[in-house]
Amino acid sequence: MQVFIGLGNPGDEYSHTRHNAGFETIDLLAETAGVTYWKTVCGCLLGTGKIRLGNGSVEEVLLAKPQSYMNLSGGPVSRICKEYQQDPSDLVVIHDELDINPGTVRIKKGGGHAGHNGLRSIIDKCGTRDFTRIRVGIGRPPGRMKVPDFVLSVPKKKDLEDFQQACSLAHDAAISYLEVGLNKTQSKFNAS
Repeated sequence: MQVFIGLGNPGDEYSHTRHNAGFETIDLLAETAGVTYWKTVCGCLLGTGKIRLGNGSVEEVLLAKPQSYMNLSGGPVSRICKEYQQDPSDLVVIHDELDINPGTVRIKKGGGHAGHNGLRSIIDKCGTRDFTRIRVGIGRPPGRMKVPDFVLSVPKKKDLEDFQQACSLAHDAAISYLEVGLNKTQSKFNAS
C-alpha cells in the first residue's frame, strides 16, 4: 500500500488556496481511487482506495490530509506512519513550492525543507528528510506581496489555470510513481 500525504490547512477559509495544493491533488487522487468515505485517524482525514494502473494491475493507496495547520503537519504524519507501520522514507508528500514555475511539478527524494513549514514539521517529527516529494509549482508572489499573503490566497484567472494544471500534473506524477517508480517519473515530469 502506498501512502500519499497532501499538505494544506484545514477549514473553508483555506480551501483552494495555493498553500492547499497538496489537499487539491489528494482530492484528484481520491476521485481516481474511488474514495467516497473519509475517516479521521491520527489527526488526518484518511481515505483508502484502489488505482488501476496502465499495465492492468491494481494498487491500494492510503490518502491523507493532515488536519492540523501546515506548520504542525509532522505530528499527524508521524502518527500515521506508526498506526499503519509505514517507514517515513516510503511516504510521498505532495506540497506547494514557491521556487517552481506555476503550472509545473517536480519530483524528488530527500532534501531540505526550503523554508516550507509543513516539510520542516514532517522532517522534525519523523526524524528523516528521506521521503519522496511531489512539488506543485506556484511561483513567487508578484511585486512586494508578502509570501504568506500569496500562499494563503486563492488564485484568479490565469493563475487559477496554472494552479489547476499543476495539481493535475501532480496527480499524474503520483500515478506515474506507482506505475514506473521514482527515476522514470522524474525523467518525465522534471524535464518540462
